[in-house]
Amino acid sequence: MNLFFRPKPKIPTSTIIEIDGVAVSVTVKVNARSKSYRLSLPATGPVLTLPPHGKWAEAEAFLSRHHNWLAARIKRVPEATSFAEGSLVPLRGVDHRVVATGRVRGRVEVAEIDGEKVLLVPGDAAHQARRLTDWLKDEALADLEACSAIHAERLGVTIKAIRMREQKSRWGSCSSSGNINYNWRLILAPSFVLDYVAAHEVAHLVEMNHSAAFWATVKRTMPDMDRGRAWLKAHGRQLMA
Repeated sequence: MNLFFRPKPKIPTSTIIEIDGVAVSVTVKVNARSKSYRLSLPATGPVLTLPPHGKWAEAEAFLSRHHNWLAARIKRVPEATSFAEGSLVPLRGVDHRVVATGRVRGRVEVAEIDGEKVLLVPGDAAHQARRLTDWLKDEALADLEACSAIHAERLGVTIKAIRMREQKSRWGSCSSSGNINYNWRLILAPSFVLDYVAAHEVAHLVEMNHSAAFWATVKRTMPDMDRGRAWLKAHGRQLMA
């Protein structure tokens, strides 16, 4: 045995950093396209990204150097929206109060009680959040299919399939084969935001990049695209939460 040989430390899937006396979990990822170490803060929590040939000791040192950066920004992370009874959930940008119906069966319904917009959710308390989430996904699919069809007709392209996804950091994605994935949380945003993301993804069927030609294509099908883009930039983190 070579007593001087030390195995290369394994790169963990997560690590812990202490911020203001609180242990914060940091997800660790290796990205084949990364050229340097990177620390980001999506709605799902801190992420430390390493390049393919990164070393864990260097990554730990990088995280330590950026401790103050993370501490300052993590305080501004919005709290997650609860789907529990009594909570407010935005539907197409308008707050609705979650109200349990007490019924075992049935679908979620939109109503108004004493002048307040509400979402009537059936089922046991343990399953209400899932039922509401499933209903929101169905609503998102219907809206996004309609918007996507309009933009596809304007741009002269064909969409193969549209699916809802539980994406943690993206609003949508498009493949060259014509498949489009959307984040179901878009149904929580104002309708013009959902429409902008649909225009964005459909435009990728013309330009599979983010070049000037791509943005011109988005603007061609949606002249006021900047409105939706600006809203997402300002409120997207809350929406992901």
